[in-house]
Amino acid sequence: MDWLGPEEWQAVALSLKVAIWATLVSLPLGILAAHVLSRRDFPGKALLNGIIHLPLILPPVVTGYLLLLGFGPRGPVGALLEPLGIVFAFRWTGAALAAGIMAFPLMVRAIRLSFDAVDPRLEQAAATLGASRVWVFMTVTLPLILPGVLAGAVLAFAKAMGEFGATITFVSNIPGQTQTLPSAIYTFLQVPGGEASAMRLVLVSIVIAMGALLASEVLARRVQQRVSGA
Repeated sequence: MDWLGPEEWQAVALSLKVAIWATLVSLPLGILAAHVLSRRDFPGKALLNGIIHLPLILPPVVTGYLLLLGFGPRGPVGALLEPLGIVFAFRWTGAALAAGIMAFPLMVRAIRLSFDAVDPRLEQAAATLGASRVWVFMTVTLPLILPGVLAGAVLAFAKAMGEFGATITFVSNIPGQTQTLPSAIYTFLQVPGGEASAMRLVLVSIVIAMGALLASEVLARRVQQRVSGA
């Protein structure tokens, strides 16, 4: 990575940090949301589904502005968390929050499709043998949906790496603190002679995205082979 300058490398490292944390933190919630939408019927289910997928429809700038209103220093959530030392606005943690929210619908959709593909009779059979719901989920359901979980995680990671509108609205574009890959590319394109730096970051983005997709494909195949062999 010697061909990247210090500012470019900072943007790459920060983007990886933001995308990894956004994916890891949102993954348990994504599995829970997908399970509820796939396996449960309750009043307001359509509304919950709409709220989860709302970031896909809203302009990213709107999502970022709503995050600023809610999690900013004067927002209802931000004001409660600030005395605890938890700050999101204009911090990398806010970039991770924005990226996670924007990627969440893609993750939930991929995992929900896996839940829908699992025959509920397999879970019912395990339950009739005396297994608890948690044990049935861990030993029967989770192994079967694992390829979908991996696919959802990779989709979320790729989306988090490329998130721009919500991130720059919520945490601004501060080099070394909140300047992710898309923000850095945008910045370089605004200054004379910055095209070369922007192109290098574009190439890095492509390599990271393709590497994540290929790794996900390999892992999904291995998991599927183990499940089929079992």
